[in-house]
Amino acid sequence: MAANGKPPVLVIVQLTGGNDFMNTLVPYTNPIYYDSRPKVVIPEEDVLPINDELGFNPNAAPLKEIFDDGKMAIVQGIGYPNASRSHFRGMDIWHTCEPVQVGIEGWVGKAIRAIDPKKENVLTAINFGKGLPRAVVAKGVPIGSVGDLDNVGLMTGIDEEARRSKALDMFKKMYSPAIGTGPVMEYLSQTGNDVLTGADILKTAPAMYTSDVEYAENPIAKSLKDVARVHLADLGTRIFYTTHGGYDHHANEMKSHPQLLRDLSGGVMDFFQDLRAHNASEEVVMLIFTEFGRRMRDNGSGTDHGTGGGAFIVGERVNGGLYAEYPSLDPSDWEHGEDLKHNIDFRGIYGTLLEQWMDLDPEPIVNGRFEQIHPFN
Repeated sequence: MAANGKPPVLVIVQLTGGNDFMNTLVPYTNPIYYDSRPKVVIPEEDVLPINDELGFNPNAAPLKEIFDDGKMAIVQGIGYPNASRSHFRGMDIWHTCEPVQVGIEGWVGKAIRAIDPKKENVLTAINFGKGLPRAVVAKGVPIGSVGDLDNVGLMTGIDEEARRSKALDMFKKMYSPAIGTGPVMEYLSQTGNDVLTGADILKTAPAMYTSDVEYAENPIAKSLKDVARVHLADLGTRIFYTTHGGYDHHANEMKSHPQLLRDLSGGVMDFFQDLRAHNASEEVVMLIFTEFGRRMRDNGSGTDHGTGGGAFIVGERVNGGLYAEYPSLDPSDWEHGEDLKHNIDFRGIYGTLLEQWMDLDPEPIVNGRFEQIHPFN
């Protein structure tokens, strides 16, 4: 239980594409950073320092404010051994905690099963956004998935059924090649109707919500506002999942990355201010992650797929600070001669959240026992 006696809630924000951690938390006093990135670089005078070595990208000022308030744990050098640079495979590994073989069940889906083994609430977990991330998929586990909360339940029966069929058909096409048609069809037959059941409940949330917080008009702000509205409606949801796309910056990174960081950091700040105003922030912790970092050197316009990256844990109960170690920038330490090495396994960070925050046994969920950090007070 959280300090206010309410069940703990986890909000997961996936930064799809591979966020450039080194240009998010910048090693602004290290000359190797500037030598390696003559084009895709944050000038030292623009950085928002948190100590004598590291500082936030200036476009992430709200994240720095949260960090300065002691409510953000920055996990440095997160990754796993023999990391994949493929978006699909890399994200699949983060979703299933299966780096060697193709996993069938997602870690969030398995967590939902542990939280609600009798499937008493089809909204124990909700995904906000298009599609259904592998992370939330597990056999026999209901999951709510919402593209637009304001329009949930407003379609005609025919339109609603058609949209559902289209979404399930897309799911089938995506995952049948990886795990076979049998498991996919079995999953769909067990869970398809839960989407419609959850929609009937969810459509009550918008009318119950009032707030003085004005969220920006961008996708991640909208998703986080929807998370806030459902959380404040007290529908029993314990895990929320959403994605923020566009982080695959092979080109034009200096034009596109700043806006993504502004949208993300502003959305996170507004979200927690909204919950705080409703006395509903104490029980919420947020994980922000991405499937990999970027390479040490830029390519003249952007950065290519790398390995070691970073994650953020945000919340009222978080003991803010730096956790694990920032990857070494010394060229002799680079993996494959061009990547930052990871210093802590992502499965240990999942385990930290599952065991220390959600009060769940992490081993069957993340497939083992991994080093944890201790970010909660």
